[in-house]
Amino acid sequence: MPCPCVWDEIPAQTRVAGYLRHAVAGGTVSHAYLFVGPSGSGKKTAAMALACAVFCDDGGCGSCATCIRVLSGHHPDVHVARPEGAATYIVDQVRDIIRDVNLKPVQASHKVYIIDEADRFNAESANAFLKTLEEPPDDVVIVLLTRSYETVLPTIASRCQVVRFRPVPPSVAAALLVERL
Repeated sequence: MPCPCVWDEIPAQTRVAGYLRHAVAGGTVSHAYLFVGPSGSGKKTAAMALACAVFCDDGGCGSCATCIRVLSGHHPDVHVARPEGAATYIVDQVRDIIRDVNLKPVQASHKVYIIDEADRFNAESANAFLKTLEEPPDDVVIVLLTRSYETVLPTIASRCQVVRFRPVPPSVAAALLVERL
């Protein structure tokens, strides 16, 4: 059994971690995921763990050079996007992502795109992104993050595997703070 290190970093989300770990181990990682859950529920941590697991020879050991580059934000094949516009993703930003999606990976066998605040696509930027989201190259995984499924445009949500995150119980959050401080 592969080392579960990166999956252990997703607090109170054992169901999510098991689902994603199983997808990686079984070679059934989807081309697009929509991670839905409240702030602090571990969505971005899970997206980074998924990138580690996809790239790492040990399924996300958390300690090899590849995992360290991913987790530190320095892996050239992991791209994190946030809205550049005041209230939304702008079309030029989305077009830049689309151009990059169609390039080959630099170091890994795949590329992972983590799109934060997926609810901030407007109709124009969403329409520009739909074809890429629906049919990215085979070596691309796209993970969209949002707090609420209902705030994501239906055309975006319908093209993704939805993964729901539960709120982290206050006792678990407090224990994590104590442990990490």
